This record gives sequence, C-alpha cells and structure tokens, in this order.
Amino acid sequence: MRIDLITIFPNFFTGPFDHGVLRRAIQTGLVAVRTHDLRAFTHDRHRTVDDRPFGGGEGMVLKPEPIVDCFETLGIASKVTRDPGKETVILLSAQGLPFSQAMAHELASIERIAFICGRYEGVDERVNELLCDREISIGDYVLSGGELAAAVIVDAVVRLLPGVLGNPDSSRYESFGVDDTGDVHLPGEVPAATHGAGGLLDYPHYTRPAEFRGLEIPDVLAGGDHAAIRQWRRQRALEKTFRNRPDLLDRATLSNEDREFLASLS
Repeated sequence: MRIDLITIFPNFFTGPFDHGVLRRAIQTGLVAVRTHDLRAFTHDRHRTVDDRPFGGGEGMVLKPEPIVDCFETLGIASKVTRDPGKETVILLSAQGLPFSQAMAHELASIERIAFICGRYEGVDERVNELLCDREISIGDYVLSGGELAAAVIVDAVVRLLPGVLGNPDSSRYESFGVDDTGDVHLPGEVPAATHGAGGLLDYPHYTRPAEFRGLEIPDVLAGGDHAAIRQWRRQRALEKTFRNRPDLLDRATLSNEDREFLASLS
C-alpha cells in the first residue's frame, strides 16, 4: 500500500509514524508513506495557501490551486478515470462521513490512498468536486486540522494489512472487529461466535499475576471451562456496551439470553 499525505505541516507525521506497528509496517515495506508540503506548490513569494472566503465569514479557506498542482505531480488518475478499488482520494473534514471500522477494512484493500488534510475553515469545495472520492470525519468535534484525523485513519487501516500485526486474530477479536466468517460487522451486529466483538465493545482482559493489589481475576477465566468463558466474555461485552455505548445495542440482533442479561442490568 502507498499513502500520500497532502498537508501544510509535513513534519507533523514524523512523531505518530515513528513508533509501534506503523513504524514496523513502514520499515518492512508493507506500506510506503509520503508527505507532500502544500506550500511547495504555491507560486508567490509568501507561499500563500489560503485566502478569505467568498461571501464573507470567519477564518480562511485553503485555495484550490496548490492542491490541484500537487496532485498533478503524484501520478494519481483523474477522478473520472480512477479505479476506486486501486486508488482513492480522501478529504479530511468535519463535514465528512463518520469513520468506522468497516470503512477501515474497506480502505485496507486499496493499493493507494491520498489524504488531503484540511485546515482553517476548510478547503475550497472545488477541490472536493475535482479530486476527492469521499469526505471523512473521525468524530463529531472540530480539530485544528486534518493531520490528526489522517494519522488516526492511517493507523486504523495499516494495522489491518496482512503481516502488520504479529497475530492476525488481534484485528479480528476486538471492538468493532469481525466474526469467524471473516465478515466485518457494523455497529449493532452480533458476531457468529461469542468471543468475537461483532460491533459490541470488547470484553475486559486480564493477564498475570492472577492477584494484584488485592484484586483477583474472575474465577471463570482460570477454570478451563471454555463454554463458560465464552458466556462470561459475551456478558461482559454486553455490559460494557450497555454502560458506555448503549446506542450500539439499539440496532443489535440479540438472543433471548442476551436480552435477559441486559434486563438484569437495568
């Protein structure tokens, strides 16, 4: 996979991409990441990338010319001829579609992704119309720029690439993961196996020592009864989702046993 990041702060990414699985993926050649300084594609001595919005209003807007000029050097196919299964261009924006684990899995199958990191009040809409396949937001809040959002999405996508994680099941049996069939679950869907998250929040995890500062692991986890462990994990996932993200339960297809357990929590 190749990832291109178009930004006015190219050095921003030296921190997030220098650690953990992202660093390992880059060093082993599983992903190539390139940053492109938008100011390098300006044509005035002040290297101007923004201007006041037409119609008035607060703030400044990123100009279309430097962004389009940058893309003309990248070798990415035009929007009308682009193969969306091989290349995609994403605008990071507070007005975009909400990013999800299902979207991360979709992006992980694409060979090349280019991110346009918005700044100020946003990006001239003609950039969206001319270049972008999709507009994505990572949450219902406003950031100073798209760089943080790009780093979040790159991390979520790259960890799904084959060979990036030491154990491939690490990306399956987790919050918003997949089930034993390999299907990606949207929020609210129930996994085929009770140990998969399937859109629910993940169950609690414990490791050694079995007792720490007076707190012991649940007895069921040390008992060796795998059916009981699966039931405990399913109930804990339901409980954590009920406490922290009850909205995920609204669209869930729950068993009678699940519903009885949830009723006991009310």
